Amino acid sequence: MITSEEIKRRLWDGANELRGSMDASRYKDYMLGLMFYKFLSDKTLETFKVTSGLENMTQAELVEEYSKAHVEFGEQLDKMIQNVLGYYVAPEYLYQTWIKDINSGDFEVQKVTDSLNNFERTIAGYDDASDFKGLFSSSTLDLTDTALGGNLNERSKNIKALILLFADLNMIALQKGDVLGDAYEYLIGQFAMESGKKAGEFYTPRQVSEVMAQIIAKKTDIKSIYDPTVGSGSLLLTVKKHLSDEVQKDLAYYGQEKNTATYNLTRMNLLLHGVRPEKMVINNGDTLSRDWPEDPERPNEGVQFDAVVMNPPYSVKNWNAAGLKVSDPRFEVAGALPPDSKGDFAFLLHGLFHLGQNGTMAIVLPHGVLFRGGAEGEIRERLLEKNYIDTIIGLPSHLFTNTGIPVAILILKKNRETGEPVLVIDASHGFTKVGKQHVLFEKDIAKIVDTFVERREETGYSRLVKREEILRNQYNMNISRYVEAIDEEIPQDVDAHLYGGIPQQNIDDLKVLQSTVPDVLNESLKEVRKGYVELVKPVEEISTLVFNDPRVLEKSKELEDEITTYIHKQFDTIRNVESISTLPQLMENMLDEIKVILSAFDNIDVYDGYQIIAEIWKQSLSHDTEIIALSDFYTAGCTREPNMVTRGTGKKTRVEQDGWIGSIVSNTLIEKQLYSDELEEIETKKSRIQEIETELADLVEAAKVEDSEEANALGDTLNEAGEAFVSKALKAELKQVVKDSVEYKHLKNVEQLLSEKSALNKKVTADEDALKKSVQERILTLKDDEIDNLMYEKWFGNTVNALVRLIELPLQNELNTLQMLHNRYADTLSAIDKESRNLESAFEALMSELVVES
Repeated sequence: MITSEEIKRRLWDGANELRGSMDASRYKDYMLGLMFYKFLSDKTLETFKVTSGLENMTQAELVEEYSKAHVEFGEQLDKMIQNVLGYYVAPEYLYQTWIKDINSGDFEVQKVTDSLNNFERTIAGYDDASDFKGLFSSSTLDLTDTALGGNLNERSKNIKALILLFADLNMIALQKGDVLGDAYEYLIGQFAMESGKKAGEFYTPRQVSEVMAQIIAKKTDIKSIYDPTVGSGSLLLTVKKHLSDEVQKDLAYYGQEKNTATYNLTRMNLLLHGVRPEKMVINNGDTLSRDWPEDPERPNEGVQFDAVVMNPPYSVKNWNAAGLKVSDPRFEVAGALPPDSKGDFAFLLHGLFHLGQNGTMAIVLPHGVLFRGGAEGEIRERLLEKNYIDTIIGLPSHLFTNTGIPVAILILKKNRETGEPVLVIDASHGFTKVGKQHVLFEKDIAKIVDTFVERREETGYSRLVKREEILRNQYNMNISRYVEAIDEEIPQDVDAHLYGGIPQQNIDDLKVLQSTVPDVLNESLKEVRKGYVELVKPVEEISTLVFNDPRVLEKSKELEDEITTYIHKQFDTIRNVESISTLPQLMENMLDEIKVILSAFDNIDVYDGYQIIAEIWKQSLSHDTEIIALSDFYTAGCTREPNMVTRGTGKKTRVEQDGWIGSIVSNTLIEKQLYSDELEEIETKKSRIQEIETELADLVEAAKVEDSEEANALGDTLNEAGEAFVSKALKAELKQVVKDSVEYKHLKNVEQLLSEKSALNKKVTADEDALKKSVQERILTLKDDEIDNLMYEKWFGNTVNALVRLIELPLQNELNTLQMLHNRYADTLSAIDKESRNLESAFEALMSELVVES
């Protein structure tokens, strides 16, 4: 059983190994194009198998039967498959035929070129196959490109290696549950990260797509969706993922892309994700220079969509090469033409023009659109006057691989109620730094989406801004004008520095302690003068009182009970997963439910808890539930697979098997739970080895001390570096010294220590090998209750404690603040002055005692 994560890892490792020095943005066209051709070949064979009633055949046998049938029925068979799929791949041009030629030594690069050209010819004249036309054009897949190899032999070798990368993947089986689509999308994302600045041409980072998609998907009656700068189609597909199966079934996808290679990539991506050809209309064209799609019956309205999503190129210069006027129906609503030096509003107005009256639009743009003046200021004013701008979401900088600038997501609607405020969200501080990039975690995305849905106001994060305030700011929508960032730095108090004491206001600001254990806090303080207090107990003692307080313990126990019930319920649900297609909904339900549970408890950061569950999915559940869905929980629990490891370096790198690992059950957990005695024995031996090493290290140091007993006895037995004893030298010295002498005892002691260490090391190695083999065999005979215990520990072993800890965290943070305040004002200025004067007096006294001798 191969999971999507394993496919992703294998394909990306293969890509890195095979592409050599070729630019990632170019290599992706070859890799993803050939991967898609394998999909087309597999679909052709699958259709032939089903329509011919052939079952239980190997792929080689199926290819042979298809070849025979093609000889016998020819064009009739071609048309039959074409009617089902909209295309067909002839037997001599199948991907499987390439593999056969490679294995027999008859492969030629020209055969691949011929196959791709033949595919183009087979669909010519078929309207239903328009979505496949031009997919393998020479501008996309030029197999004569010297970047693939300096000569024909090198190109042939590299293309063969790439073909073999997909040889054993059953694209039909992988398409079920979107495993194939996920792997394809993953590769696009990885190539984007490797491509740097060029990535912006074809990819929207997953985290940004997720924010936009989840917001769009909150509208349940979506029948059509449009992306005018569609890139690789990732935005459309992310929205698709968050819609119900019923909505997906009838959803129509529209997109336009200027770059031909990327346009081809879009179509491949959508088809691999199971989007039916008749449900997708993707156009290769310039969105701004010529409006698309148009409605012939209503040329001034354009085609309207329920949802519009966009990540256009930022601040495009000379966007109006076509000489468009403000009379263009797309720009009429704004009353002004966007400046030629910046095309941001041109893209926005195009998308808005195609937005249905009850639709929702989400677009990513640089922050400049919120405050720049001139024509852009006029356009912004008109959009606000018409009440089209619904929400502005400020995102962190460095989210994109191709630019470090911060961006904003604008949500637009045409049916907003009169006087409805604009929601402004400042999410620019909610990120985690990973390398040079800033990353939105699942908790950050969830908080943005929840704030949008609930129209929630939160100090320092979000505000509902009324029209009157926007007018006062002259339609400047710069986020900092409406959402003031919280300064978490506690101001310095001059009086406290001069005279001591902690300002009472700072104590009043400890809201969690004040609301949870006010008496414990107040009894730990005494007033030193009006408005100032000091601690009568150390913070460590106060902490003990706080965390052992019955109110805190009761609250922790209540949450513990809730979480335990929640986990037992989820565990039962996960064990009974039957379909990969249900996994996204299962994860969403699990994440939503933890938010509901945690929301009932005051002072808990709900989104920290959300992230804990999201991490469990990321680290293990996504992988394990996929395997469970493909078989069943207990079968998967006692299934093992080869543990493949990479050994060697450079040209000697090789992948080989190193024993077995459980498909879902962790070998390490089996050791801990079922072989604890054996583990303990091994640990005891290792501890003794460490003790011996410490004794030997001490003796080595003693042997370096001149004229010591150890030096006289052991000095000549050290190696040249003087870091260890040499066994051969020890034996030689033992033969020369008198038995039972001091020297003999020292030498014999070291010899025995070395001998014991050697024996223990051999025993540990043997014990670990035996334990490893026992564990690998035990996987196959695990009982149901053992699998239950092992998997519960793997998934949720520390989850209760981690979530209950959320009650303690805000209390601990405020106790840390209390300690900081105490330290800050512990030494007053007068005390420091006094100490300084004392030091000066002591120094002067010392100077007077000094006698200068002539």
